[in-house]
Amino acid sequence: MSDERIALVTGATQGIGLQIAKDLVAKGLTVIVGARDLEKGEKAAQDIGAGAHAIQLDVTDEASIARAAALIRTRFGRLDILMNNAGISRAKPNQDFAEAVRTNLLTDAPLADIRTVFETNVFGVIAVTQAMLPLLREAPAGRIVITGSSGASLTLNSDSANDHRRMFGNYSVSKAAAHAVMLAFALALEGTNIKVNAACPGFTSTALNNFNGTRSVEEGAREPVRLALIGDDGPTGTFSDENGTVPW
Repeated sequence: MSDERIALVTGATQGIGLQIAKDLVAKGLTVIVGARDLEKGEKAAQDIGAGAHAIQLDVTDEASIARAAALIRTRFGRLDILMNNAGISRAKPNQDFAEAVRTNLLTDAPLADIRTVFETNVFGVIAVTQAMLPLLREAPAGRIVITGSSGASLTLNSDSANDHRRMFGNYSVSKAAAHAVMLAFALALEGTNIKVNAACPGFTSTALNNFNGTRSVEEGAREPVRLALIGDDGPTGTFSDENGTVPW
């Protein structure tokens, strides 16, 4: 088995996921670009350059996840880092951002739309992590990072001075659940060589928010990449951005 670390990044064909993949390759890692559409994944890997390899992976499809895990073992022989980055903000991807905010409120959101968002943002994280755990357990120092959101912080949104409160709906609730999923894995894996953390990229300009964000993808990728590369003395079960701890 090679000593070179291998990282899998889900949702890596665009936005923060693509930047995370670029940054990890730049730091000398081999990166597996997880993509629902393999053609788009191969294009992204080609754009990233040597060290990036595409794999078909739909986090809402158990068969796709199982195939990906088997292929990683066969082709790469190991997995050191899992970046659970894939996420959606709304069930209708081309919906206007302002309209999406309104219809994402739980007072209005159709139950089918809520399920669609949770399938990717919550159940997808659980399914991919479970499938990759056998490989991560074999790694000298396994790392799992979930892309979280301070917009899902119960503490911050309980503050009446926080303007984000008006947008606290389907997406935010799903991300709050994803934070809980992260903590559940971290607690279950305490005492192992695997560390599990959540990173907030901030309000980054991506397709997730119709490019309304105020931060660049380079800025948004900083904390996920930092947590992916923490040493044995690094934390587990935490939620942070580049400025420090983010309240739950």
